[in-house]
Amino acid sequence: MANPGLASAVSAFLFGALSASSLILGAWVGMLAKPRQRLGAAIMAFGAGALFASLSLELVGEALERLEGGFWPVGLGCILGGVSFVLLDRAVNSGGGFLRKRSTLSRQLGLEKKRDARRIIAGLSRVPLFASLPPEEVRSLVGQVERVVFPAGARVMATGEAGRELFIVEDGRLDVSRDGVHVAWLGTGQVAGEMALLSGETRIADVRAVGQSTLLVVRKADFDRLLAVYPRLKEAVERLAADRMASLKGTAGLDPAEWAKRAERSAPGADRATELDLEHAWSEAGTPAARHGAPMAIWLGILIDGIPESAVIGASMAGGAKVSLALILGLFIANFPEAMSSAIGMRKMGMSPLRVSLLWLSIVLLTAVGAAAGNFLFTGAPVELLALFESLAAGAMLAMLAETMMPEAYEQGGSITGMSTILGFLAALFMGTLR
Repeated sequence: MANPGLASAVSAFLFGALSASSLILGAWVGMLAKPRQRLGAAIMAFGAGALFASLSLELVGEALERLEGGFWPVGLGCILGGVSFVLLDRAVNSGGGFLRKRSTLSRQLGLEKKRDARRIIAGLSRVPLFASLPPEEVRSLVGQVERVVFPAGARVMATGEAGRELFIVEDGRLDVSRDGVHVAWLGTGQVAGEMALLSGETRIADVRAVGQSTLLVVRKADFDRLLAVYPRLKEAVERLAADRMASLKGTAGLDPAEWAKRAERSAPGADRATELDLEHAWSEAGTPAARHGAPMAIWLGILIDGIPESAVIGASMAGGAKVSLALILGLFIANFPEAMSSAIGMRKMGMSPLRVSLLWLSIVLLTAVGAAAGNFLFTGAPVELLALFESLAAGAMLAMLAETMMPEAYEQGGSITGMSTILGFLAALFMGTLR
């Protein structure tokens, strides 16, 4: 007579493999067909809706039933699961795991752009010309500021040349001289060529980089375009030009720190990653210098996304319980667009189709093993422990849905996201009525 425990574990293995098998399908569809983003977004939203339904009804709902209305183990499990996912996700992303998905890459690039903008704004806030202008409008100039690295000894400005740029020292040191005689040193946060933005007058000093120096460059042409778009900014600059900079510091209504805060809060969409940013990041990740650790970090990131779903499949089947068709459906559909989107990025990074396929195949096998392990470990476990684990997995998957799937689906799909999510939710409800 067959061992019931072994039979249950084998069933969990097979259903775990089934739920993750769409990863292989999605990866190949992404690499070969390269479907439109809106179609992928619709599928992703449909899968997210199905997962929402299965998590609430099949995991959290059944956990509450087992506890006969007891809430605290379920609530604690959801919170612990969400916190665990967020912490592990951040740890893996710090090592390059953010490259695994379009959504995680976009979020990482957005954070980097925000930090970059904060540094630029901090530099602009120290310039009397900018500190005297409306921070809400100067914020628009951030995207036009260029970061340039000058090697040691490189010329930054020369006496007699037309002033077309303003330079802010972000890192390093500049030597200012006239007729070969040293006049001053300029360090972090200090400025050279400020009057160029107002008058374009010729330079009256020579400026060279002492060591390798990173400078923020504001070009007069960009500044002039900004003046043409923002009348308030133009009026403020005209007032400053009339005063010839004599009373700039006295006219600034805010201190640099407060000015910078107000500038950062304005134009909230300016820090979003563009399609060009994403393409550049993928191409950079494919360079020999970046290739060494990126694939492993990507693999770990995908594994973290799959750990909760694999173990909970097995746990939900502990003791010979029937598998939740709604849960399997939700995971199957949600995995498809995830792999499709990720595989496209992996190919842009230079990974071969074989390598991409092996990566996803390893995740499918580990998901199946995780399901079998979850079934084995939780067979005969106390209902409180099983409820805690199921809610912990539900919390982790909810965090994943909120942080990656839904933002990516809405970004690419727009108005179709809502209805696709509802249809997925209803599909999971229908599957739940079939058992």
